[in-house]
Amino acid sequence: MCQSDVPQAYRFDDGVDPEELTSKERKARRRREYPPAPEPLPRPLIDNHTHLSMRPHLAQVTASQAMDAAEAVGVTRAVQVSFDLDSARFTRDAVEAEPRLLGAVAIHPNDAAELGAEGTLDAAIAEIEEIAEHPRIRALGETGLDFFRTGPEGVAAQEHSFREHIRIAEKLGKAVQIHDRDAHEDVVRILEDTRPSVPVVFHCFSGGPELARICNERGWRMSFSGTVTFNNSTELQEALSIARKDLILTETDQPFLTPHPYRGQPNATYMTPVTARFMAEHLGMDLGELCDTVCANTEAVYGQW
Repeated sequence: MCQSDVPQAYRFDDGVDPEELTSKERKARRRREYPPAPEPLPRPLIDNHTHLSMRPHLAQVTASQAMDAAEAVGVTRAVQVSFDLDSARFTRDAVEAEPRLLGAVAIHPNDAAELGAEGTLDAAIAEIEEIAEHPRIRALGETGLDFFRTGPEGVAAQEHSFREHIRIAEKLGKAVQIHDRDAHEDVVRILEDTRPSVPVVFHCFSGGPELARICNERGWRMSFSGTVTFNNSTELQEALSIARKDLILTETDQPFLTPHPYRGQPNATYMTPVTARFMAEHLGMDLGELCDTVCANTEAVYGQW
């Protein structure tokens, strides 16, 4: 790959000639290299979920540089999302400095389990509530449940944290961005129990058609990431097929979940068009129409930038 195809802020030169590398070293290098910028979109699009505070490997990119690279391919706005107190503070500062960003703040469910074990979870949630009062913070997220990385000993703390974030969202009139990994039934159970009146977004929607039907019935939004482009994501693609068009969003989850054919490389908001093109083709929609639909859906959740 030619580094000149990568947005300027994401390029790096470690001074090593690729020809001098072994096959294993070249593969490791590829995992540090950002993909080339995709073809620009015909109309503006919004990245519903990005972590600009996470700068993997050699790329030290500011929020403004990230949004400049994204805007060059048609991604004109994004939602910067936190997962702990440090990233929540970063999010507050970023949305104050960068008008193309809105924010979401929360304690990630895996962090909630750790803080619960330390006895500091409620103090952390209290600071999240304070930061969430900022007018450009429009969601509590990412919160929810994760039974993949956290075992049974952390479930009570995760559920407590999830319910507290929903409470704050209701109090402040802001959306909820959900992290749901291997926990569909329990996430739905808590949502049914709390019945939030604010918008609910399943970030990086990972369910199949059954969860998509539940979301259709409840009016919960489904945000599709690069995972929907993977060859083995047949159930996720089926969920996209049946999702109500007024409920679909798209995201990068930067720096994770880079869409095919760049899986394994770091992701960035400027890569949103790759997922959007796949979604439009899969749904038989005009790409411009998809962009308009996703933007309208995203603004319905977060309001105007």
